[in-house]
Amino acid sequence: MAFLQCLSPSFTLPLKPKSHNGDSTPFLHASNSLCGYPLDDSSHSEPSMRSFTMGGTKASIVCSAGSEENAQRDRRNIYVNKDKRQAEVCIEKNTSSFCLRKCAVSLALSVGLISGIPALQSPAYASEVAGPALPDLSVLISGPPIKDPGTLLRNALPINNKAIREVQKPLEDITESLKIAGTKALDSVERNVRQASRALAQGRSAILAGLAEPKRENGEELLDKLAVGLQELQRIVEDRNRDAVAPKQKELLQFVGTVEEDMVDSFPYEVPQEFNSMPLLKGRATVDMKVKIKDNPNIENCVFQIVLDGYNAPVTAGNFLDLVERHFYDGMEIQRADGFVVQTGDPEGPAEGFIDPSTGKTRTVPLELMAVGDKMPVYGATLEELGRYKAQTKLPFNAFGTMAMAREEFENDSASSQVFWLLKESELTPSNANILDGRYSVFGYVTENQDYLADLKVGDVIESMQVVSGLENLVNPSYKIAG
Repeated sequence: MAFLQCLSPSFTLPLKPKSHNGDSTPFLHASNSLCGYPLDDSSHSEPSMRSFTMGGTKASIVCSAGSEENAQRDRRNIYVNKDKRQAEVCIEKNTSSFCLRKCAVSLALSVGLISGIPALQSPAYASEVAGPALPDLSVLISGPPIKDPGTLLRNALPINNKAIREVQKPLEDITESLKIAGTKALDSVERNVRQASRALAQGRSAILAGLAEPKRENGEELLDKLAVGLQELQRIVEDRNRDAVAPKQKELLQFVGTVEEDMVDSFPYEVPQEFNSMPLLKGRATVDMKVKIKDNPNIENCVFQIVLDGYNAPVTAGNFLDLVERHFYDGMEIQRADGFVVQTGDPEGPAEGFIDPSTGKTRTVPLELMAVGDKMPVYGATLEELGRYKAQTKLPFNAFGTMAMAREEFENDSASSQVFWLLKESELTPSNANILDGRYSVFGYVTENQDYLADLKVGDVIESMQVVSGLENLVNPSYKIAG
């Protein structure tokens, strides 16, 4: 039996917040999605319900087909009702082709969209739609999702040193150990500390060998501090001082992260020539964003620390850092805060982005995506458009406060100055099954005070953005050119 062709959805976050017409319900646009009508069944001129089961969760889709209006569209709309967990999907009965792999991705993304389940660990089967089981969905979910921004940034560094990773991992695992109730957690923490200490002692020479030559002396000092810190953490555990564990863990992971950054000798690839003259961040930078929060008696001013990753998004991060140095965002209001994202960057007037005074035109940046295993980003196309349905991005939308560029719906390379921060966990964006990954340029994470992002409201004012480190990594800064 033939089925409709299934294309995995192509979702877009609109540039202009006012395009939502005041409706705070999240909505997404999608290309042909799934309903699975048999082509030899011509009875579906009226909407009907289709149900399927995935990962033990049953979800329903209201399918409408055959309308003349829908037949004239080359895209479909999915309006998500977060309360009823249903989606209305408009489809056409005009093709007999069926792409199993694309449909598998579409089905997986749709379940994540509708049911919000954070992981899909069992195969997907269409309970009321005949056809074969969908293979290879396991590639979309590979283990528990990493949600900590610091861990994501450490893992995204262009290094390959197993010895330091073996120190890093047990220190990060302390976070999970602390989820155990009471002082029983400390038994697990103690095992983590011993594992990290053993890995450091056994791998010290390999770690030192991986350091860039100019940074070796600094790296040795950091490893000495790390060894001492692990001993201090061991004593904290022995004293059963649970409250002191997390601060010491954070300090030690900062040492680890700095050692790993010292392993990067130089920028690892050449940015394509067509973008090579734009502002580029060839490395990392840190920005403090001070926001004045209105109508909140508990907090008035909050400083969010943002780490920008130019190793994986040099064009996007460079563009943003250049705008920060131009004070473009200073005094700008938060323009969208709907529980799904926080968004800003739309200047006053008709322009939807930054007008470069040297050209009089809007400066745009391309869609920029670094996939795991790639040596450099891909530009101008989503991973879906490239047919890379199994690829995962090195900077995923997993963390609360993931920072990315907004863009126009059908123009991948239209991002300019509008940025958004994702609020997690959302029913629309379960970690490791995220409908945004591979479609938007992620270029950083909020690493301090990210929980307060949820308190921001439309009209709250960004008093200032200030670069606190990494400005020396900005190449071709246009803010230095008199406009």
